Amino acid sequence: MGRVAYREADVDLMARMMRAEAEGEGKQGMLYVGNVIVNRAVADCTDFTNVRTVEEVIFQIQGGNYSFEAVQEGNMFYQRARPFERRLARQNLESWRDHPAKFALWYFNPYAPCPPTWYDQPFSGQFKQHCFYEPAPGTCESVYMG
Repeated sequence: MGRVAYREADVDLMARMMRAEAEGEGKQGMLYVGNVIVNRAVADCTDFTNVRTVEEVIFQIQGGNYSFEAVQEGNMFYQRARPFERRLARQNLESWRDHPAKFALWYFNPYAPCPPTWYDQPFSGQFKQHCFYEPAPGTCESVYMG
């Protein structure tokens, strides 16, 4: 079993999101986005106490908007997943994790240097245009265990 329970429909959904959010950042960038998706499904803290599946993570609404911009914008998210992206999604779902997204619950592209914190969450690193943020120490131990 993987880090979270999943169905083939989840692999497809996650693959589409990984491409939509990070295709321009290549394989590594897409894997980092996948890390964040899986981390949110296993985290039992902050904004993620009521999401446990890939589908719940991807379609979560926060502040009146979907958590992932690609769901709202439509762009590549609504295109069919390709085999390459499905393989990457499966890697994340099974076990793949790496810095700077290993424990990250958030990422964004600031179109500027990465700030040291984002909504009081510490910066864990940058890959190309995306800045990644982990939960503040002592606030979400479940993300480090899952």
